[in-house]
Amino acid sequence: LKKGADAARGDDTSSLKELVAAWVNQEFRPSPLIKPDDKHSRGFASDVCGKLLCPAEWDWDENRVRAGIRDRTTDYIVSENSWPLFMYEKYKVDRDKLEEGFLKSKLLVLAFKAIFTSPSSAKEADGDGDGADILENNRHAQRKSEQAKVKTCVTSIISMKKVTPRAIAYIVCQVHFALSCVSSWRTVDGDFDYELFWNNVVDYFEVVPGPVTKRRVDKLLEWWTR
Repeated sequence: LKKGADAARGDDTSSLKELVAAWVNQEFRPSPLIKPDDKHSRGFASDVCGKLLCPAEWDWDENRVRAGIRDRTTDYIVSENSWPLFMYEKYKVDRDKLEEGFLKSKLLVLAFKAIFTSPSSAKEADGDGDGADILENNRHAQRKSEQAKVKTCVTSIISMKKVTPRAIAYIVCQVHFALSCVSSWRTVDGDFDYELFWNNVVDYFEVVPGPVTKRRVDKLLEWWTR
């Protein structure tokens, strides 16, 4: 089972390596463009990938922040205990309201579609926030597949009826890795621990301090599933 899981994760990692590069290039038009077959020019060495990986509470556009992260100074250590900007709708954040737009970015929606439905279904995502309709688009794709033989999507195989916190956490980790400069999967990348990061995302949904937070995370899961 572990071998199968590792192989599936490897396939997803390989697919998103190229797809995330294409999506970032299309969205941000960086110069030079992110190469789909190369990871070494990504991560914090890249202005666009660095901005997306930057903890949301910091402003990547400030010279001291960029330099501090790149030099790994004690004030700017990037760990699994911060939410990167790529997790936010339109890749923008109100630092006084860090919950707004959280986990609603276009990159996450596209990656979820590519992994759990099919890469072609990711093309149907029309932006951040509104228009996600992830599982509904999958059901539409299934109806079309009755007339054309296509590879069965993951959501059908595992009978996914709704988007789960663990599925979201998996995609968040995969996108983070795709934006990084690390060429092969590892649980710990410098100061960043992917296993703890995955747990943090799941805990955001499952370890809630009260009814107000519970309603907020339930609403977010409904947004993903609708």
